[in-house]
Parts: sequence; structure tokens; C-alpha cells
Amino acid sequence: MKISYTYWQETDGMLLGYLNEFPEHWTQGTDLEDLIENLADLHRTFTQEQIPGIKRVAEFELV
Repeated sequence: MKISYTYWQETDGMLLGYLNEFPEHWTQGTDLEDLIENLADLHRTFTQEQIPGIKRVAEFELV
């Protein structure tokens, strides 16, 4: 399964990022591997649990 994410490097060297499906919930990492591990944890939490207030991105096809 491929998961889309957005990330950038801050001036202090830390990487910040978020899952594109959950753009309001950022995480950080000391390097790209650490960031991806933290993003994977977020994905597991947000998709396996019913958490009130978590906004989701979805698509539908209008025919």
C-alpha cells in the first residue's frame, strides 16, 4: 500500500510532515526514515481507531 505524504526540512534540521489524507496532523523526525516511521504510526492510529474530530479526505465520482 502506498501512502501519500508531504514533508519539508526546518532550519534546525528537523523534518516535518503530514499524511495527505490527514493534513491537519503533523509529525516530525530527525531524518526521513524517522519521519516515515512516525507517519506510519499516525496512519495506523487514524485508520484503525474511531477518533472523534479526525477529518478525512475522500473522493467520489459524479456521474
